[in-house]
Amino acid sequence: MPNSSNWIVLKFGGTSVKSLSDWQVISKRIKKLRKAKKRVLVVHSAIRGVSDALEDLVRTARNGDGSEALAFIKARHIKLADELDLDGEALLATNFDELDRLSAGLALTGDASPRLHARILCQGELMATTLGAAWLNQTGRDCEWLDARTALTARPAGGISGYIDADCDHAPDKTLQKRFDSDVVLTQGFIAGREDGDTALLGRGGSDTSAAYFAAKLQAERLEIWTDVPGFFSADPRLTGSARQIKALSYDEAQEIASMGASVLHPRAIAPVRNAGIEMEIRCTHKRKMPGTVISATPSEDAPRLKAVSVKNGVRLITLDTSGMWRASGFLAKAFEPFARHGVSIDLVSTSETSVTVSLDDDPSLTPAVLTALEADLAEIARVSVLEDCAAVSLVGRGVRALLAQLAPAMEAFAHYPVRLISQAANDLNFTVVVDGDQGKPLCRKLHDQLIQPKPLDETFGPSWAELGADQTAKADAPAVWWRNKRDALLETCRENEAVYVYDRDTVRERCEAIAGLKNLDRGFYAMKANGHADIIRTAVEAGLGIECVSINEVEAARAAAPELTPDRILFTPNFAPREEYAAALEMGIHLTLDGLHPLRHWPELFKGAEITLRINPQRPEGHHKHVRTAGPEAKFGLHRDELPEAIELARTAGAKITGLHVHSGSGISDPEHWRRVGIFLTETAQDLPDVKVLDLGGGLGVDEASGPRRINTDQLDIMLGELKTAYPGYEFWLEPGRYISAEAGVLLARVTQVKQTPDARFVGINTGMNSLIRPALYGARHEIVNLTRLEEDAGMIADIVGPICESADRLGAQRLLPETREGDVILIGNGGAYGRVMASRYNMREPAGEVVI
Repeated sequence: MPNSSNWIVLKFGGTSVKSLSDWQVISKRIKKLRKAKKRVLVVHSAIRGVSDALEDLVRTARNGDGSEALAFIKARHIKLADELDLDGEALLATNFDELDRLSAGLALTGDASPRLHARILCQGELMATTLGAAWLNQTGRDCEWLDARTALTARPAGGISGYIDADCDHAPDKTLQKRFDSDVVLTQGFIAGREDGDTALLGRGGSDTSAAYFAAKLQAERLEIWTDVPGFFSADPRLTGSARQIKALSYDEAQEIASMGASVLHPRAIAPVRNAGIEMEIRCTHKRKMPGTVISATPSEDAPRLKAVSVKNGVRLITLDTSGMWRASGFLAKAFEPFARHGVSIDLVSTSETSVTVSLDDDPSLTPAVLTALEADLAEIARVSVLEDCAAVSLVGRGVRALLAQLAPAMEAFAHYPVRLISQAANDLNFTVVVDGDQGKPLCRKLHDQLIQPKPLDETFGPSWAELGADQTAKADAPAVWWRNKRDALLETCRENEAVYVYDRDTVRERCEAIAGLKNLDRGFYAMKANGHADIIRTAVEAGLGIECVSINEVEAARAAAPELTPDRILFTPNFAPREEYAAALEMGIHLTLDGLHPLRHWPELFKGAEITLRINPQRPEGHHKHVRTAGPEAKFGLHRDELPEAIELARTAGAKITGLHVHSGSGISDPEHWRRVGIFLTETAQDLPDVKVLDLGGGLGVDEASGPRRINTDQLDIMLGELKTAYPGYEFWLEPGRYISAEAGVLLARVTQVKQTPDARFVGINTGMNSLIRPALYGARHEIVNLTRLEEDAGMIADIVGPICESADRLGAQRLLPETREGDVILIGNGGAYGRVMASRYNMREPAGEVVI
C-alpha cells in the first residue's frame, strides 16, 4: 500500500532517553526530519531501569514496604530533570502523587490486581514523556504531548491479558491523522486505553508495538526503531563476535528472527507495518550516522540464503504418546483443544504415527496452576511427558529447503548436542532444533560460525559486531593486546616495500608458561608445525616444554634451535612419512607415534625392542573448520579403533612395546570438556594394552579469534586434568598445543599499495596476500584487521582487504570496517603467529613476508 502521509514515527527505548546527551540525539533527528518537511511522532519507553523499579514497587508495597522502590523512582526522574534543566518536582507532581496513592492502597489491601498493576506501571512512560516533551519545547522544538491511552484502544480481552498483555486495532485512523496542531508529537509506548476507561499494557517490549500501531494508524512513510544496537545481527553478539549486521530483511524474515529469540525488536511490532506496507528501520541511537537494518516487502537480496542463527531459552516440550493416534481421524484436534481452552500458545509441532510433541515458549501466563490443569486434561487422551528447560536453535533465512545441502557439514555439530525435536517451517524460513537448555548457546555459536559467511560485495551482511564494538569502545578502553602497546615499534619494523611477520616473545613466553604451569599435566609439548621460528622454539624449551614434530626436518630444526633439548623431550608424530624418517627417529631415541598399520606390517624389523605410541582416530571431529578437524570417518590421521587388535598383534610380532596412545581431534577448541571426552576415550581404549603409561590428549586449544570464539580457560582445563588423574592414576597425561602458543603472539604487517572504489565495492590492496597468509583462502579463517597507521581514527569505510596474487581467493578480509585508508598506510592482520609463514609460498614468484621477533 503506498503511503502518502508525510509522518515519520520514531521509537526510542529506555536506554535512549536516559540522559541529556540522548535527548540531544533525539532533537537532532527531529531537526533533520523537519528540515525535510516531515511530520514527526516520537514514541518512547520509560527511563532505563524504571519499569523494573515499578515492578519492585508492586511487589514490595504489597508487603507494606514500597518506600525504597518509590524513592528510587522519584530520584531517578528528578536526576534526569536536573540534567535537562527542568523543574522535575513541579512537572511530575501529579504522577508522584498518583504513585504515592496507589502504593498506599496496595499496602493497605495487599492485592495487586491486574488493573492496579497496569495503573502503576504506566506511570514510567507518562513521567518520562512529560520530561521529554518539556525539554523539547524548552529547546524550541514546538512539541505536542499526547496521552497514548486516548489514541490506542485495547481490544476487549478477559483476565490478566486484558490489562497486562493487550493488543490494539491498527487500521488507518483519519481522526488521529487530523488531530494534531503541531508537526512534532511525543507520546508513550507500552500503554493503551481500555474501553472502560482504564489503562492497559502491551507487555514488556510493547513500546515497539506501540510505535508500529501509531505508524499504521497515521499511514506513516517510515517507522524508525532507535535502540542500542544498529539493527538485527546474524546471531546474538554476546555469543559470538562474528555476528554480522544484517542490512535488509523482508517482513517475514524479520518476524522469524524476532520470534525465535532476537531481542532487538518485539515480534508483535512487525504485523502492523507489514499490513500497511510501511518501511521499518532499526537504528542505533549512539551511532546515528550508521545505517541499520531496513525491513520491507522487497529486501535487496531475495535468493535462498541463511541470514541468522538464533537461540530461544526457557522452552518446554510436551509429548503425547498413544497407539490410539494411529489412523485416528481428529486426534490432533482433540489433542490441541485443551491448549486452546487453557490459553496456552503452541510454537513448534512434531508428529509421528503414535506421538506428537509440541514446544511452549517461556510465557509469564503459563503458571504452574495452568500447566497442572493442562497436563491433567491431556492425560485423559494420551501418556504425557514434559521436558523442562530446553532451548530452540533456529537457522533463519529465505528458501531454507533449497539450502539443506549447505547445512550438511554443520550437522556434525549434533554429535555433541542431542536433539529433542526438529521442525522445518512451513513458510520455508527456518529450520529449528530443540536441545537441552545448557546446550543452546554453544550450538548456536558453532552453527553460526560454520554457516554464516559474508560474500564479496555482500548486499545482506554488514560489519561484524567485533568490528563495530571496537569502533564504539573508547580508545582508552581498547583491548590490551600486545600490538597496541608496541605500535610504534611495529610501525618502524614495517619497511616501505616489504611485508613482515612480527612475533612478540613476551606473549609466546606467557602462553608457554601457562601450559607448563598446569599442575595436573605431566608433560607439555609445543607443536612447532604452527610456527617453526627458532626463537619461539627456544622460548618454549626454556619454559619447560618439549617439542612436537611432524617431520624429521622439524626434529633437526628443533635440535638446532635448542641444543639442550634431550631426545626424551621430542615427540615425533609423522603422517604417511617415508621409511627413512621412522628409522631416523628410532635411531635418535625420540618418542615415536604411528598412525597407521603400514609401518608395522611392512617394516617390522625397524621396531624390534622399540617403545611406540599409537594414534587413534576417535571418529568424532572437532574444530573451527573442516580442514582442521583431524579426526572422523574421513580423516587421514590415526588408526580406527577396530584396527587396534591387529596393531597389537603386529607390534608383538615385531618385538615392539605399545607404551602410549594419542588422539588429536582438531584445532580451535575452547571447551575443556573436549579433553575430558578424549581422556575417557583413551582410558577405555587402553584397557587391553597393559604396557600403556602415557595418554596424549593432543592439542587444538582455542585462542581469541576475530570471529568471536575465546581462548580456552586454562584454569578450567587444569581442573579437568586433575579429575582425569584422580580417576585414572596409572597414566601420565600429555598435551601438545601449537596455535595456542604462537597465534596471538604474531601479526602480519603490510603496506597499502592501492585503494580502489567500484560502483559496487571498495578494495584496499596490500603488498602481500595469500602467498604469505593462506588461512583465509584455505579455511575461511577470519583474522582481525586494523589500519595500524590510523589506529586512533574513527571508522569511515567498509572495504575488502586484498593482495597482489592473481587469484580471486586472494582476499584476506571481506567487508571490514576501517578508517579512511591511503597508500602507504600499515595494515595489521592479527593472530598471524600460527600457520602463517610456515604455510607461505612463492606463488606468482612473489616473496612471502619475512619474520622478525621483538
